[in-house]
Amino acid sequence: MFKKIISKKNILISLTIGVAVLLFIYACNSWIVYSTKNQIYTSIENIPVRKTALVLGASKNTARGNSNLYFKYRLEAAYNLFINNKVKYLILSGDNHSKGYDEPTDMKEELIKMGVPDSCLFLDYAGFRTFDSVVRCNEVFCEDSITIVSQEFHNQRALFIANKNNINAIAFNSKEVNYNYSFKTRLREVFAKTKCVLDIYILYTKPKFLGEKIKIG
Repeated sequence: MFKKIISKKNILISLTIGVAVLLFIYACNSWIVYSTKNQIYTSIENIPVRKTALVLGASKNTARGNSNLYFKYRLEAAYNLFINNKVKYLILSGDNHSKGYDEPTDMKEELIKMGVPDSCLFLDYAGFRTFDSVVRCNEVFCEDSITIVSQEFHNQRALFIANKNNINAIAFNSKEVNYNYSFKTRLREVFAKTKCVLDIYILYTKPKFLGEKIKIG
């Protein structure tokens, strides 16, 4: 009888903790989405002009070797901003953690093929996470008024980070990837938004690397 009482108590505690965790995840995601909704643009005609855009990195190809649509659509959005004179410079921020994997250089090569001059492209090789990319944009590249380029769910988190670091940011949504293709990424984003709140308010996370200042323009 005593064991049954202990077992029921443990189940109740586990359920309570589980519900609390789910509510916390929901609250973090809702906070980020709601607080950034007025900073996001989908129309090239309506988005304000900014000197610099921060293009968030993605791998050029998927694990199966196919073209990564996140990469493709983000660069198309960045190119549209540039040719429509909505930005003058592009910071290409991504991961370069190992030999043979270089998101910034891949982005640069594709944008040059599209017709963007090399002189307008600045590479951030230490954008290991979205948090690092956004903070380094200000701390290293000295930009405090930027346009962020990625898919909407990613832009929301990047804007939240910018807001909490006193960076005047807006975002331009690149084309969305269909849900069948992006289900795993969107699921990970739910937890990434939760981690984002923890990084800022609990863990006080800092970028992995900063380094010398780089002046744009």
